[in-house]
Amino acid sequence: MARPYTIDLPSFAGPLDLLLHLIERQELDITAISLVKVTEQYLDQIEQMKQNRMEELIDFLVVAARLVQIKSRALLPQMTVIIEGEAEEEDPAEALLRQLREYKRFKQAAAWLAHREEQGLRTYLRVAPPPKLEGRLDMSGVTVDLLLTAVRDALSRVEDREESVAIIQPRRITIEGQITRLRHRAKTGLPFGFTDLLSPETSRVEISITLLAVLELIKRREIVARQTEMFGPIELQANPEQPVEETAVP
Repeated sequence: MARPYTIDLPSFAGPLDLLLHLIERQELDITAISLVKVTEQYLDQIEQMKQNRMEELIDFLVVAARLVQIKSRALLPQMTVIIEGEAEEEDPAEALLRQLREYKRFKQAAAWLAHREEQGLRTYLRVAPPPKLEGRLDMSGVTVDLLLTAVRDALSRVEDREESVAIIQPRRITIEGQITRLRHRAKTGLPFGFTDLLSPETSRVEISITLLAVLELIKRREIVARQTEMFGPIELQANPEQPVEETAVP
């Protein structure tokens, strides 16, 4: 005699969850025979649910009706009737079994994911391939004289800086002004470099503002930018497919 079982509805996700629990409790495989065997137990659990959970009973009654139909077909002899022109109706037992097996797979996957979450095993798969970076720095064409010139240029910029950073100076360069310079330069139709837009005494602020101006005109499709190699010079030119707006040079 099976041990009496009192259903606790919050622990079940729905009627298929109850049906799967009854089949697994009897240690049966998910077959038409197992559906017939647990039909009475399923109906008994529904009787207990009538007391205080009527609003959640409808879905359980639908599965109960399907179980009663399956059991009646198993007990009573069936005559096969074939009507020409009509598709063969799916067996109710096979339909419920297919739904129950699919529900079991999703339940097992959910339990596996919940277990990984409890253990803090969160991983993210990288889909994009890693970037290909040069393993060695290409120093071809670099001479001692070029390095010495670059160092002197950097030192001269440091010497020209203000010693005090507490003095607020008015901004000499604006994005609007650099956009105007860019448009005027692009109207010539000749390519030019990003560094050509900078003053001899350039600063980080000037570089940032000029870069924002370049990005703005690229977004408006007024100019195009090319960079043939990583960290190489940026070449700018007017977009041949769209004319540059007419602006006055400040």
